[in-house]
Amino acid sequence: MGGTVTVAVGFAMAVTMAVYVSGGVSGGHINPAVSLAMCATGRLKWTKLPFYILAQFLGAFVGAAAVFGIYYDAFMNYSGGELIVTGSNATAHIFATYPAPHLSLISGFADQVMSTALLVLIVFAIFDTKNMGVPKGLEPIAVGLLILLLTCSLGMNSGCAMNPARDLSPRIFTAIAGWGFEVFTAGNNWWWVPTVAPMMGGVIGAVTYIIFIEIHHSDTQLEEDTDIYEKYELTNMEKEERICDQHPVRI
Repeated sequence: MGGTVTVAVGFAMAVTMAVYVSGGVSGGHINPAVSLAMCATGRLKWTKLPFYILAQFLGAFVGAAAVFGIYYDAFMNYSGGELIVTGSNATAHIFATYPAPHLSLISGFADQVMSTALLVLIVFAIFDTKNMGVPKGLEPIAVGLLILLLTCSLGMNSGCAMNPARDLSPRIFTAIAGWGFEVFTAGNNWWWVPTVAPMMGGVIGAVTYIIFIEIHHSDTQLEEDTDIYEKYELTNMEKEERICDQHPVRI
């Protein structure tokens, strides 16, 4: 009953809420590509990576199971009791991404590398305190807007997975739940593309941000900005003192 807009908005808001829920404990990665990029750039210990990825895959699997359980009757009604991977009554694509008919594996791989690289690059910018910055507590909203942007602009080819956990785990669930192992062979064996390409794209995006932006932050500029702020505060205090002298309070 939905469409491109509801998918994009739902996807973005789900990520936003997930980051709000888990951000204080784990950083709210919810994406192996982001976690790998954090490790590759020294922001996360490598020893934690397996635990992050395991939790992310388990979470996606449980989420897929919850969707299937809640909408089981709708699935059965829509496809006449059959769980179909391809065709006019297909429902497998609700859980995982599949390529559009025009898309080749090479182009699809490039699509996933590109979209995930942009995702991680901009996530690094959002959380970079030396950059423009986002007001504390609003970072998840900025991430959600980023997901909305990428889904709307880069979702046509294959659904803009950008996350191996949210694609592979639900795909495994559908194979077990009744769609069968066609979920792995459909789209010219598409399944591995949204699993491998985002991991590569995430590292590329992180390294690109560090090389072209992060290492060029000027400490001098930061000090100047601080001095300007302090001077502004001092000027305001002096003005307030003059006003008080000119208009003493009478009791």
